[in-house]
Amino acid sequence: MGPFGELYERLPALVDVPAGLPLVITLTGFTDAGGAASQMHEYFRDEVQPEPLVVFNNDILLDYRARRPLVYFDQDHLTAYRPATLTLALAEDGLGQQFLVLSGYEPDFGWETFADTIVQLAEELEVSSATWVHAIPMPVPHTRPIGMTVSGNRRDLIDAHSAWRPHTQVPATAGHLLELRLSDSGLPVAGFVLLVPHYLGDTEHPGVAVAALEAIGIATGLSLTRDELRAASRDFLTKIQLQIEGNDELNRMVHGLEERYDSYMAGTPQRSTLIADGDLPSADELAAELERFLASNPFGDEDPNKPPQA
Repeated sequence: MGPFGELYERLPALVDVPAGLPLVITLTGFTDAGGAASQMHEYFRDEVQPEPLVVFNNDILLDYRARRPLVYFDQDHLTAYRPATLTLALAEDGLGQQFLVLSGYEPDFGWETFADTIVQLAEELEVSSATWVHAIPMPVPHTRPIGMTVSGNRRDLIDAHSAWRPHTQVPATAGHLLELRLSDSGLPVAGFVLLVPHYLGDTEHPGVAVAALEAIGIATGLSLTRDELRAASRDFLTKIQLQIEGNDELNRMVHGLEERYDSYMAGTPQRSTLIADGDLPSADELAAELERFLASNPFGDEDPNKPPQA
């Protein structure tokens, strides 16, 4: 035991977990384009209401000054203290199928110890597979389906669903380390990377959550309800489109992204929307232009069918 206690607490329900369940991993942290991880965390918390099995120790894994907990103040006294949480929990999908979900913040410290612990827990519970989803900003248009890249050792999923297969290096996350360690242990593992329009990367895009839940369903066979998120995504994209149609420069930018995306998906040798070059606007340029326009044309609660003002 270290100076701050054990790495995690095992709750009584852990002993009753059936063997052979799939594990779903969603950690908020370094990259969360479109609010993918945060929306999945909220979905699992609110919709499937998982039962905690393991609670990880914040004093060991969390940098409080980087991600400060919330305290609640009522007139003249504090009423509550709400730190972040990281748990392994038992959940059920819409058909009553059980699964495990590791959800919460990405650890700031002790990555190797954390990864070893998850591998040990997966072996103890005889987990059948591990699936994790995160999202990154890419120069793709919002008018096309959200694409994905699949990594891991599940060749069937990689061959069927990877739209982009780069040779590159990227800053690692704890999710990447978990994928490596779980894969090394012999567990079937799939990592889905959603490719989110770079100019919407800092927004909470409901369509990204839909794509994330669909990816989990593809990998696990789980039935995760998405109707409300689909409706919210349609409304979100309608409002974005109405605002963009009122600005010629944004229109040209989006059309350029569409042409490159379509060329890539058609398998032509031309450089694609997935590789920024030449006259393609940078993420900062497009996002800044969109932010300027939206600041003068806020969404509010306006009717999405109402034409944008000149």
